[in-house]
Amino acid sequence: MAITTGRADRAETNNRQKYLIKEVISKVDEFQDMFESSGCGASEPVALQVIDDSMEPEFKKGNIIIIDRSGSIAHECFVIAIVENGYIFRQLIIENERYFIQPLNEDYMHERREITQDAIHARVVQQASPRGRRKDRKHYI
Repeated sequence: MAITTGRADRAETNNRQKYLIKEVISKVDEFQDMFESSGCGASEPVALQVIDDSMEPEFKKGNIIIIDRSGSIAHECFVIAIVENGYIFRQLIIENERYFIQPLNEDYMHERREITQDAIHARVVQQASPRGRRKDRKHYI
């Protein structure tokens, strides 16, 4: 049995993390290209995974949401918006012709912010559990 100092393990872990970061950046670039495209693909539904708990209890971390860029927006619908050069998943609130996005989780309520209508890129039209059960699907149209 060989004894190691752990240095090789740390180097391998660092290399794996660098690879994963590059892969995530690549996926974000693909996602942005999809949103910026003007072809017929821009109106097709897209599946995304919820990556945090800011939209709980309605949307659990790990669940899949289906978004539609051509979907019409309405008060209290769920949207993907661009904020500070990044995409964010939030509930849309329309008050006196002003647009706000907010999380559902009370712990994140300090993140409520006003946006322009142009910042809204897509509407959430469906949610599904990662387990894929039909009974866990929910529609938002």
